[in-house]
Amino acid sequence: MDNTRLASGLVFMAAIGSGIVVGVFFGFSSFVMAALGRISPTQAVAAMNSINVTALNPGFMTPFVGAGVLSLVVGVRSPFLWNHKGTGLVLLASLVYLLGCFAATIFLNVPLNNQLASITDPAAAIAFWPQYLKAWTTWNHLRTIAAALCAILFAAALCRS
Repeated sequence: MDNTRLASGLVFMAAIGSGIVVGVFFGFSSFVMAALGRISPTQAVAAMNSINVTALNPGFMTPFVGAGVLSLVVGVRSPFLWNHKGTGLVLLASLVYLLGCFAATIFLNVPLNNQLASITDPAAAIAFWPQYLKAWTTWNHLRTIAAALCAILFAAALCRS
């Protein structure tokens, strides 16, 4: 297999991975968080804490982390392939995924999840829920847009190559 086919294959897998991730994030942005906002805060906190634990599974973590690793690999490789068509799009897609999806998750959504999970007093959890719901959903909208843009950019790069 030559380097061009390998690079295209990696970009293709990054596009698929980011497409799967956008689907998950979109589901949360379009109906999961709204549904949690409609039930009692006690139920919503329990449900979200359960979701945050069960999300750590291969079905989600493989495409989420995999797209991050692939974005890093193809992004770092991009400057060495600058004369190939679509390389700028690959670099941009990589940066969008690494910052808008991966870093946003690690530095914005996960700390909120940890904060929610650490509250042992039910009254404090109920009081924190509206703030959590608003902030977590806002950052998830960002992740959704970033993952969609990333998938589009990777696909566009493949079309240009």
